[in-house]
Amino acid sequence: MTAAFQSLLGVVGIPAIALAMSTNRASLASARTLRVVAIVLAAQAAIGLVLLKVPQSRLLFEAIGGIVQALQAATEEGMRLVFGYLAGAPAPFDLKHPANGFLLGFRALPLILLMSALSRLLYHWGVLQRIVGALAALFKHGLGISGPLATASAANIFLGMVEAPLLVRPYLGGLGRGALFATMVVGMATIAGTVMALYAAILEPVVPGAAGHVLAASLMSAPGALMLARLVEPDGFDEGPATTGAILENPPRSSIDALTQGALDGIQLLASVIALLIVMVATVALANAILGAALSPFGLKLTVQQILGWIAAPVAFLIGIPWSEAATAGSLIGQKIVLNELVAYLDMARLPPEALSPRSRLILTYALCGFANMASLGIMIGGMTAMVPARSAEIVRLAPKAVLVGLMATLLSGAIIGTITWT
Repeated sequence: MTAAFQSLLGVVGIPAIALAMSTNRASLASARTLRVVAIVLAAQAAIGLVLLKVPQSRLLFEAIGGIVQALQAATEEGMRLVFGYLAGAPAPFDLKHPANGFLLGFRALPLILLMSALSRLLYHWGVLQRIVGALAALFKHGLGISGPLATASAANIFLGMVEAPLLVRPYLGGLGRGALFATMVVGMATIAGTVMALYAAILEPVVPGAAGHVLAASLMSAPGALMLARLVEPDGFDEGPATTGAILENPPRSSIDALTQGALDGIQLLASVIALLIVMVATVALANAILGAALSPFGLKLTVQQILGWIAAPVAFLIGIPWSEAATAGSLIGQKIVLNELVAYLDMARLPPEALSPRSRLILTYALCGFANMASLGIMIGGMTAMVPARSAEIVRLAPKAVLVGLMATLLSGAIIGTITWT
């Protein structure tokens, strides 16, 4: 079985699984459904082909990578002023092991603060609205969806799964069941711009051009999520106001106010990321310790990562990972679901070169790039029910399925990339 054909099984199989999950398959038996599926898959393949097979696209990867490096350098300047050698400034003593001087909490994670502030500033200047508006128009006319769903879907490429729906909060109550579900799924299938640069910085040493790939992953997964959501929950998918446009509550009054608001929001986000990272890693370590104590009398060694790898290995194989690497890749996919994508990316960056081929690392960059995990389930339910309390019961019922379909959307993006990168 060739590598491309193996990934093609995932491209065909994932929409087929979504169709099998559908709550109303009879309503999908139309030419329009086939048209939507064809348009989305063609658009995703086109994005992948341009980025991976057109030599000039390297300029885009280099440009985006340069922006990420500039943002990282600027953040480190501020961190060094406050935290000194902990953030990379010269140490007041001789370092015995300089290679161990990179502290994640002081060197990489603070990039979230700058990205949060810049996002709010770009909104104040009107730049974010124009980008989101252009993408929303493509989604609306290409897929025939309502204005608020199109706007929220486009915003999810740059904002978080709760921040994006906030831009269309006044219209959420009028969305059909399928459109509301799709809004949730797109949030699970993409990542926020506040962490996009962080993930790119983490992956760059093992995935050349990581910044461009992470951005492309969100661009590809958004329409994929809309397509899969339509297959799973078709009823009410097209229902909703025709109005498009983003509305930000408590908009900044000046550029300085925008930077201030963004920085304060970033503090909350950074604290959440650090807390979740500590708790998730500690939980896995505790589970491994329990497994070790339980199995040591029998001379066996087993870890949570190994179990996740065995369970998710067939999924990894379906999207194009060779079977010899499927357990390792499956472990990363499992960690992404149970923990989050940050833990999975960190572990992938730490793997020895022989653990995964460059093609497998590229596929996983796309397959892991989304918020679909157990922690996000609670965040999604809490945020959406606060925005639309009248539909809280419906949101709670749809949320677990949204996590699953969001994961399927990122896996579909990975499979498409695997089909393109056959060598």
